[in-house]
Amino acid sequence: MGIWQSIKMALRSIKGNKLRSALTMLGMIIGVSSVIILVSIAQGSAQNVTSRINQLGTNLLTINSFGTDIVLSEDKIDGLSKLNGVKAVAPVVQGRVNVKKDRTTSQVSLIGTNAAYSSVRDAKVSQGRFITDLDIEYRQKIAVIGSDTASSYFGTENPVGQYLQIDGTSFKVVGVLVSKGSSLGQSGDNVIIVPLSTGQRLVKSTTISQVYLQGKSEDQMDFVMNEVEMKMASLFPNKSDSYSVTNQQDLMDTMSSVNDTMTMMLGGIASISLLVGGIGIMNIMLVSVSERTKEIGIRKAIGAKRRDVLLQFLIEAVVLSGVGGLIGILTGVGLGKLLSALLNLTVTFTSSIMFSSFLFSLAVGVVFGVFPANKASKLNPIQALRYE
Repeated sequence: MGIWQSIKMALRSIKGNKLRSALTMLGMIIGVSSVIILVSIAQGSAQNVTSRINQLGTNLLTINSFGTDIVLSEDKIDGLSKLNGVKAVAPVVQGRVNVKKDRTTSQVSLIGTNAAYSSVRDAKVSQGRFITDLDIEYRQKIAVIGSDTASSYFGTENPVGQYLQIDGTSFKVVGVLVSKGSSLGQSGDNVIIVPLSTGQRLVKSTTISQVYLQGKSEDQMDFVMNEVEMKMASLFPNKSDSYSVTNQQDLMDTMSSVNDTMTMMLGGIASISLLVGGIGIMNIMLVSVSERTKEIGIRKAIGAKRRDVLLQFLIEAVVLSGVGGLIGILTGVGLGKLLSALLNLTVTFTSSIMFSSFLFSLAVGVVFGVFPANKASKLNPIQALRYE
């Protein structure tokens, strides 16, 4: 008997017991859909975290100084910008300032920096322009504001060309930043960016405690970091405890490792339900063998070989798990999209996960179907015909 005929007989047997077959497949449906949903949510979360870290800037190195032991003066920062592999450098002064317009008053984060900050930190403007080198040179009283700051003080009006009172001094708004949301617990939209020289005057300090460096390419970041560390060591010998050099890629690698572990753990937990579904298939197939003992005896008596009987029952188990796996994929994708819409989750579906889940369901069908199929194929035809 050919494989196609065995498949048709298996399907006929499954159709003859629709409710039992549906309940048997339920374990596989739940298992496959659970794997797809949980892994897709984990991958979506990883993608979301990576996206938020990238919002901080690409190919980014950060130098932070502590205390007053070291001074990052303009000439030292200029020396850092000339290192091999460094594309741009943005020194920063930060603080909190009182901002007022009409009757609206609140405290807002202030950043004083240069024109390179736009590319280094991926700070694009949706309206107007960013800070220029001339603004720094002439200590211009201009500001680029975040999208939340713009809506708080100007509502639906265009802020460009209008004025804000920052610590009692009038500043002209020349640009509005594209909304970036929150990254690592900090809002990138409730902020005011001013020229470095103006910012130093507002925070009443010329001390630059933070410098951002952008590398030319991702492949060179380890080399650039080594260059920066060597340069800092030569500029400030025996003061390595007073500053730190951090690589954004290290943070991304750490987060990626955590997310990979979480994805594997969630996938492993969900896979347990696939094994439970496989046990259900084996149980039902054993019951089926007992119910169809006489049928097996008749088939063997008229010439069916052991291989034919083994193949028929094995195909039934694989069909049950395979159909359950396909329905599980559709269910998993549907529920994943529903959860994404209802709970505002980032869910990332990948064909590799779906394909792997389906293959695993087929493998479970084969593994747990072998024992009942083997039992059926070994039945003695005379004893099987006398079975009541």
